[in-house]
Amino acid sequence: MRITVFGAAGNVGSRVVAEALTRGHRVTAVLRDPARPHALPAAAVIATGDAADPEDVARLSAGQDVVITATRPAPGSESELAVATKGLLAGLAGTGVRLLAVGGAGSLALPGGNGATVLDDPEFPPSWRPIALACGEQLDLLRASAEVDWTYLSPAALLEPGERTGRYRLGRDELVVDADGRSAISMEDLAVALVDEAERPAHRGLRFTVAY
Repeated sequence: MRITVFGAAGNVGSRVVAEALTRGHRVTAVLRDPARPHALPAAAVIATGDAADPEDVARLSAGQDVVITATRPAPGSESELAVATKGLLAGLAGTGVRLLAVGGAGSLALPGGNGATVLDDPEFPPSWRPIALACGEQLDLLRASAEVDWTYLSPAALLEPGERTGRYRLGRDELVVDADGRSAISMEDLAVALVDEAERPAHRGLRFTVAY
């Protein structure tokens, strides 16, 4: 497959690039700042572009099978996520190129929570609230789109660097937890789940989530 990754130098994006390359896909890794240091594999095609710019999106998605976005704004700039999502949707509208977006867990329903979300949990860290709200807006924008073949991946509540096990459990709009009520996944296995979805689409026009 031919895959373009926006946010390729980030924690999740870099792991998605590496995972896709190990499976033999051709990956274009998009950076906003080509001078920014990165440790992307030499096999990736490095390109410069901005997800918020529809022309950049159209240029970098031409001839591709899938566009993956794993962009994350800096603290205090959370509104940039909606801007980037609008740019991606405008650039991909009517092209038939699929969009896979890495979002947040805040809008997932809590198991047995009677409709309450992760964001509603009193123990939800206040410092995470701005990005959680931005991710919720990101999902709303995708759900309102009728011209792009999209999929949205919400990670587990705890997403950290770790090891690649190649295993995970799937969910839809409810947080996936283990027997102890814990919801976690490594960034490496999140990348596995994302590339699995790219290869074998099972959630077109839907949100899904993964955890151990």
